[in-house]
Amino acid sequence: MNRVVVTGVGVVSPIGSNHDAFWSALVEARSGIGPIEGIPTELFTTRIAAQVRDFDPSQHFDPKRLTLLDRFAQFAMVAARAAVADAQLELSEEMALQAAAIVGNAAGGQTTVDDGYYKVYGQKSPRLHPLTIPRLMSNAAVSQVSMDLGIKGPSFTVASACSSGTHAIGQAFQMVRSGQVPVALTGGTEACLTVGTIKCWEALRVLSADTCRPFSKTRSGLVLGEGAAMFVLETRERAMARGAPIYAELLGFGMSADADDITAINPDGAARAMRSALTDARINAEDVDYVNAHGTGTALNDKGETAALRIAFGASAERLAVSSSKGVLGHSLGAAGALEFAATALALHHQTIPPTANFEERDPDCDLDYVPNTARNAPIQNAMSSSFAFGGLNAVLVLGRA
Repeated sequence: MNRVVVTGVGVVSPIGSNHDAFWSALVEARSGIGPIEGIPTELFTTRIAAQVRDFDPSQHFDPKRLTLLDRFAQFAMVAARAAVADAQLELSEEMALQAAAIVGNAAGGQTTVDDGYYKVYGQKSPRLHPLTIPRLMSNAAVSQVSMDLGIKGPSFTVASACSSGTHAIGQAFQMVRSGQVPVALTGGTEACLTVGTIKCWEALRVLSADTCRPFSKTRSGLVLGEGAAMFVLETRERAMARGAPIYAELLGFGMSADADDITAINPDGAARAMRSALTDARINAEDVDYVNAHGTGTALNDKGETAALRIAFGASAERLAVSSSKGVLGHSLGAAGALEFAATALALHHQTIPPTANFEERDPDCDLDYVPNTARNAPIQNAMSSSFAFGGLNAVLVLGRA
């Protein structure tokens, strides 16, 4: 089987839309969470989110093209272009016929949905935009990416709630490793910060009113975010031959289903996905130096994830460095796993462990090394990135130093 490496990274995020800005904010624990802008908030009890505030679509798309694009598709296309440029990849016609595009997304075009419902129910309009369906469908992002870059090989969307981005990257990894495709463009995207979507999340009573504090005893819930991260995956042999930059090597992918609760994490199910990823990577638990955790900042997730790490890693959990990026990035649902995969790949590349931002007080139920508030320079040979979705759908990736 082929060895698979990451040669291109493209991000659109609340902390910057290039990976240098993204990485700087992560290691400095500079949070992208702040007051919600651009939409009415009078109906909200929670008025904070991690928004992409520096994104001007007119800088990336002409007016005619914009009529076709919901915000989540815009994010994916800009991140995809950046990843291809970063990888110094030339998509020749021959390559385009074989290349894959696989994108994770949980919610689809929520801006389009919200605007359409408001017109129908709020304004009593009998007509909607004629392109409403092509804008809101969950596969709109990957379809637009494939058209924008001319990718004509296997292309599809993966939808598994908060594990969508990780599942998509794992699927792309397997296709490149097996030789089904020579190169894949993959990642996740989400843009769901609308009135309707935020009210739906408020109804779950899991949103924080001030900020996200993963694994801290004072944690008060998650904070919604948005953004996209896309990657070029290709065989190590091909990347070396063309002198491409290599950020990390993808070693293994594990999946599981809890078959238990619709919202609460099951530690045994999460641990099975971790162990499966380690087995696939052909490494042992003690070989992992760093875990980028799902770490949502809710009482149940963080306690359950800590238990899962102890089950999966056993005695090796005591020496693990674990951090969550959601104190900086918020929780971008279908894009979360992709943005966190970017954080993990860059951690390996820079040999630096990004911290868990906003950490205030140790919780006896979360008793591992969560790298609180301050980044740590440390040798990282292997790292893990984990995603655990509502519905009990778990996905875990293992990466190695390039």
